[in-house]
Amino acid sequence: MNNKYLFTGNFGLERETLRVDKNGVLSKKPHPFGLDDYITRDFCENQIELITSVCSSVDEAVKALEQLDTRVNETLSKMGEQLWLYSNPPHIESENDIPIAVFTGVQSAKSDYRLALQMRYGKRLMLLSGIHFNFSFSSEFLNELSGGNADRTFIDGLYLRLYKHLMHNSFLLVLLSASSAYYDKSFDKDGECGVVLSRYSSIRNSECGYFNPFVPILDHTDIDSFCESIDEYIQKGMLFSASELYLPIRMKPRGENSLASLKKNGVDHIELRMFDLNPKEPLGVDKNALKFAYLLIMYLITLPDFNFTDELQKQSIADHKRAALLNTDIDLLYRAESIISDMSKFFSDNADALEIINYGKSKIYQNKEEKFKNYYRR
Repeated sequence: MNNKYLFTGNFGLERETLRVDKNGVLSKKPHPFGLDDYITRDFCENQIELITSVCSSVDEAVKALEQLDTRVNETLSKMGEQLWLYSNPPHIESENDIPIAVFTGVQSAKSDYRLALQMRYGKRLMLLSGIHFNFSFSSEFLNELSGGNADRTFIDGLYLRLYKHLMHNSFLLVLLSASSAYYDKSFDKDGECGVVLSRYSSIRNSECGYFNPFVPILDHTDIDSFCESIDEYIQKGMLFSASELYLPIRMKPRGENSLASLKKNGVDHIELRMFDLNPKEPLGVDKNALKFAYLLIMYLITLPDFNFTDELQKQSIADHKRAALLNTDIDLLYRAESIISDMSKFFSDNADALEIINYGKSKIYQNKEEKFKNYYRR
């Protein structure tokens, strides 16, 4: 890879958090930021989503998030509130603590959609919060990669191939970024209280988290076929819309996020949705995990295309959920080590890349060491 394009591209972050009072109780006040494109709501009125502008690096995107975070905290401090920087929610008295986000006028359909989600999944699940990492290749890189012919067919094909590789390897990013093993018992049932250690390192990525009640099997032949296979689930009533396709990776068009737009305009960027809020970081964001994800992207696009069969799609989702177990399967750790070893070889001439890859290597090593300790204790 030409190193002049390494660490280049277009980056953006979306961070979900809950508003709580000084006692850690979910806020009962309405969203205080009006119709702000960068500070909005997710499922409920007390769940804030910060959306950065498009940036030229991970560092710049985190800086943009910090500026939004500062604005939010200044307002919330005057209200006696703060942000809950954990992926799992605080104590919940009842679902009355979870007021569905109120949108009016031309946006009223957003509230209707959230009501439908409530009926299908319940309110509690929708409180699980995290970070979405958006990325697109620079036009200069696409132009060089395509030999000067970066038309829509080439770009869509590249992102579709990358999508398949990321879906197949999403378990690795869960292993590196899972940060939500503890949760309050009230998440399971009204009237329960007390923090407990889950059997998962990341509930939202686990079998109990953000997934459809079925495994969506999609057609990856081309973008048209991909969109049509999603639309089939919508027509059957198995999905309300494409937004309900709860897979760890999404391909998105520019502007309106809809199947019609994706089919008409092609892929603009790719979204990685598996990152937990890291309570050890001031913004809940682990920059090294995001930079590792970027390097994984740049490595995966050099790999050949493959047939993402129905069986492989099911296995990829199963692996993603298994990676969210606190007691991780040893075979996943060995697979992770193998991928990281290949990445080290690929980026062997770039010290900055190797530093980030070593971060991933040490995380997997620690996970494996803990696995063996638990095994020999038995």
